[in-house]
Amino acid sequence: QVKLVESGGGLAQAGGSLTLSCAASGRTSKDYAMGWFRQAPGKERELVAAISWSGRSTYYADSVKGRFTISRDNAKNTVYLQMNSLKPEDTAVYYCAARVTSYSGTPRYTFDEYDYWGQGTQVTVSS
Repeated sequence: QVKLVESGGGLAQAGGSLTLSCAASGRTSKDYAMGWFRQAPGKERELVAAISWSGRSTYYADSVKGRFTISRDNAKNTVYLQMNSLKPEDTAVYYCAARVTSYSGTPRYTFDEYDYWGQGTQVTVSS
């Protein structure tokens, strides 16, 4: 089992920045691709960004390309989401997720392909 705990959410103004962190604990000796999803009220959960276990490959949704950066520190079992130039439409609950895989290619996995989920952290962007 792997436990994921997100932190760093909060309130930001449009154009501002926030950095989310996701700390993993438990069976972290395996290789995991990590993803950040978000879900706004009344909308489906959507993939925002993902990173392979090695960190060499990343994926971004078109809506966040050039504004968000995903990274990971495997020594700390932590994945980050740096969010810049925030927009009101980025307002959502953000979830991190882990998928057990040693595949190093583009980590474009769907919602149901992830094995573990965090509890989520709220991000609110005011205009």
